[in-house]
Amino acid sequence: MNLPDFPQLETNRLLLREFALSDAADVQLLAGHYEVAINTLAMPHPYLDGMAEAWINSHEVEYLAGTSVIWAICLRSSGQLIGAIGLTIQRKYRLAELGYWIGRPFWGKGFCTEAVEVVLNYALHSAGLHKVTANHFADNPASGRVMQKAGMKYEATLKAHLWHFGDYKDLVYYGVFSQGSAVSKNT
Repeated sequence: MNLPDFPQLETNRLLLREFALSDAADVQLLAGHYEVAINTLAMPHPYLDGMAEAWINSHEVEYLAGTSVIWAICLRSSGQLIGAIGLTIQRKYRLAELGYWIGRPFWGKGFCTEAVEVVLNYALHSAGLHKVTANHFADNPASGRVMQKAGMKYEATLKAHLWHFGDYKDLVYYGVFSQGSAVSKNT
């Protein structure tokens, strides 16, 4: 796509870059895994042909409107796509919601925490946001541990909040404030 001024981010092991249509087959393979879908609110299952292309094509409009930034999470060493991470931005309120997924073969290696940390740093220091929130299903505590390791603080649990994969799910919310915030000094 080549979006103007797209913020490419790097860590020791990861490159977070803009998605390309050439990533579609890998997105379908990784995101289409049942264990990824059941732990992710908006992930379709089964992940049908054409869905990855449609999702990737939606990024440009949202990015240019200033309402989201979605990165492909790739291994720096090989360029291999391993997941996605993004911010849904409400510029008026200087607020964003963080969402992410990592392909099943890459779980338990710290990649998700590494990606969350660099995106939070970007959001709160470079993008001028005041607060970033994130949530996870209560039956997916590993995602909560990622948020905690990245410096996010527990805020609330919404009981039986969403119908997902045939059951009502509790949704656990976390948040983090920019360092200049009066709130961050009191939490």
